[in-house]
Amino acid sequence: MSYQIPTDRFIHDLERFVRVRSEVSIALDKLAETIDRAEIDGDTASGKLSLERDIEDIKVASKNLRQGVFRLLVLGDMKRGKSTFLNALIGENLLPSNVNPCTAVLTVLRYGAEKQVTVHFNDGKSPQKLDFDTFKHKYTIDPAEAKRLEQQKQEAFPDVSHAVVEYPLPLLEKGIEIVDSPGLNDTEARNELSLGYVNNCHAILFVMRASQPCTLGERRYLENYIKGRGLAVFFLLNAWDQVKESLIDPDDEEELQEAEGRLRQVFQANLADYCIVDGQNIYDERVFEVSSLQALRRRLKNPQASLSGTGFPRFMEALNTFLTRERAIAELRQVKILARQASANTQEAIDRRIPLLDRDVNQLKERITSVEPEFNKLRGIRDEFQQEIIRTRDTQAKSIADSFKSYVLSLGNTFENDFLRYQPELNLLDFLSSGKREAFNTALQTAFEQYIADKFAAWSLTAEKDMGAAFRQLSRSAAKYGMSYNQVTDRITEKLTGEPVRLNSSVSGEDDNSPAWAKWAMGLFSLARGNLAGFAMAGAGFDWKNILLNYFTVIGIGGIITAVTGVFLGPIGFALLGLGVGFLQADQARKELLKTAKKELMKYLPQVANEQYHTVYSGVKECFDSYEQEVNNRINDDITARKSELDNLLKQKQTREIDRDTELKRLSNLREDVTVQVEKVELAYSNLIADYS
Repeated sequence: MSYQIPTDRFIHDLERFVRVRSEVSIALDKLAETIDRAEIDGDTASGKLSLERDIEDIKVASKNLRQGVFRLLVLGDMKRGKSTFLNALIGENLLPSNVNPCTAVLTVLRYGAEKQVTVHFNDGKSPQKLDFDTFKHKYTIDPAEAKRLEQQKQEAFPDVSHAVVEYPLPLLEKGIEIVDSPGLNDTEARNELSLGYVNNCHAILFVMRASQPCTLGERRYLENYIKGRGLAVFFLLNAWDQVKESLIDPDDEEELQEAEGRLRQVFQANLADYCIVDGQNIYDERVFEVSSLQALRRRLKNPQASLSGTGFPRFMEALNTFLTRERAIAELRQVKILARQASANTQEAIDRRIPLLDRDVNQLKERITSVEPEFNKLRGIRDEFQQEIIRTRDTQAKSIADSFKSYVLSLGNTFENDFLRYQPELNLLDFLSSGKREAFNTALQTAFEQYIADKFAAWSLTAEKDMGAAFRQLSRSAAKYGMSYNQVTDRITEKLTGEPVRLNSSVSGEDDNSPAWAKWAMGLFSLARGNLAGFAMAGAGFDWKNILLNYFTVIGIGGIITAVTGVFLGPIGFALLGLGVGFLQADQARKELLKTAKKELMKYLPQVANEQYHTVYSGVKECFDSYEQEVNNRINDDITARKSELDNLLKQKQTREIDRDTELKRLSNLREDVTVQVEKVELAYSNLIADYS
């Protein structure tokens, strides 16, 4: 693979995919319009075919394509060069790099014809529009101030939710949206806010610094919020050129190779676990040594300048491949499945309608009556699957809530060993000095926050895995029920038309004959914006992870940390004061702190476990309830549509004489028009794959 590619290659490929998106969106709009017009015409002909659900799904998919963006979340600790990296990526000195952007203001950077910023507030106040210079002046602070606020557990702008920066940049115009998050050294509550964006981004750009390889804060964040969650993470080891500058003799090639080799070993040891996808090690495709400042300087002088030696060509090609090939193809694959499904439903309805045109009213009534047992079977399949979902829901809700309760109650068993890694350096004189006691208490509170956050994250990851396994099983069940459902609908068609249904034995996988509701339940397509079934979802075409996150956030920081630290600080302070000025040994102070903290923790844990049990139970239950409701709605819509299709024909026959030849021509035109639009979608998909093969 050649990494010496022009910087604008990324923009070129993005632009191409934007065009493909537009082509497919237009084809979907015409497909929906074609079916919708045919349904309107059916009112004065043989009746509607009841394809409302297909029309609705196609319109939503088209809208998502038009509005779709590739969302990149930029993460990184303070003073890692995030702003410099972003400026180099977008090719303009847009973000302030002489101050630390890691404040309370989470910034979303997207395309806009005019330079402007909209600040959104979390206190109900209306959003405020600002010019760019005013925003930079008002909502950025220097690193020293940021550090002071962090130590005091204060937010620089507590009333601000986030800011949206609009800017007329080519990269943003081609469908890239960048979310610049606060630094990892911010509060645990702020880290959880970032987690909400983590689940709704296509890729994470994690900026680290070569001179500070894998700090404790970075390792904690990766362990808590990234590991095992199926996220696409690109690691940017920034300021790699400074490795050479830090040597005594920068011109000594052997010394440079040794220094770089040692750094690479450190990074690989710490990051390798986050670069395993489907059992494959893709470290070389996810970790990049970059020199952002060099790249930015070159791009500011000449946007087309070679970035050779900065690490950017290799990184941008990898990001390009991931977004415009892997993700883009996955997105269009879903749209293709949806378009084919709409076409199949239309063709099936036409195939049922044509033979019935020759039946008189009485014959038609007899045939409709004859299939009522089959419709009851369809309802039975619906009820069986619904009951399986409910059983799974009840089992998982109780199991995961029980595991939470057991986990919380067991924290005291390992507390003394676990907390050692978080415990701040203890100097009892600092505590005994009233002037330094506040700083001591703050450090201790931070330690407890980190301990609780890490413990909760470890448990929530286990819960997510259990949920994922449960939804994968439901996905397999959906395929099984879908097969049974198809057998019944085929029987309905045979009894109505008097002709056997021709089976297509060549289809498999994503192109199988499963009904639309089953494909949704299997996760073959999702209509949720920003999420790609098969990537973010684990066997379900909806975003259960965000439902779970909303509930777990209530538990994580809000429900535990504040209360726990408030309980701890008082008794621990009395215990340490009891040692007296004569007991200054750190070991003795540490033992006393651990003993008192464990005692207080054990008293409080049952309350936490009992209070939060219902929250966990409700969160898990809500995930399965949402899934069950959507599955149920889709099956009901399908059954209703099939019955309405017959009732519509019967009603028309009872009220007017149907011109058979005219109707045959209308239905034939509908079949051809639908086929043409679906072929356009499939051609766009095939061309995209061919270009990248």
